Amino acid sequence: MSQKKTVRDYIRTIPDFPKPGIMFRDVTTLFADPRGFRICIDQLLDPFADQRFDKVAALESRGFIMGGAIAHQLNVGFVPIRKKGKLPGATISEEYLLEYGEATMEVHDNAFTPGERVLLVDDLLATGGTAGAGVKLCERLGARIVGCAFIIDLPDLGGRKRLEEMGLRVESLCSFEGD
Repeated sequence: MSQKKTVRDYIRTIPDFPKPGIMFRDVTTLFADPRGFRICIDQLLDPFADQRFDKVAALESRGFIMGGAIAHQLNVGFVPIRKKGKLPGATISEEYLLEYGEATMEVHDNAFTPGERVLLVDDLLATGGTAGAGVKLCERLGARIVGCAFIIDLPDLGGRKRLEEMGLRVESLCSFEGD
């Protein structure tokens, strides 16, 4: 009898990418498989079955793939949170730290109506810098983050703890030790 595949089974690990010593967790293999992708979206939403959302906000770029599918399934709007300079309209921005420098995320300044309930999604939670910046952008526009959903958590890098310390509910489908 064959065992059911989990989301983790669809994720490919590529050693030494983008630099030596990094184990890159590639979710494109998950997205490419229709069954795997369906399982992923369903399982990301399952912990929030009792919640109501007005919008899904997703972080560039793999988060857009999940975010669009989740927004469609929930029948709510989708808001992209992008790297600086990628959005065409008026934006607000939030800087955050990376392991090797700084980066900036932006969102359109009219992306949310105050009080809207938002699910923030991305493929991977590492240090929590990008997700934290996304949360701050949403909240600056008056949105309320009801939860954060990730496919992968890298617990050794502390992102979950960082977001939970911000008072956020964090859900992930699988974790990998190390980085």
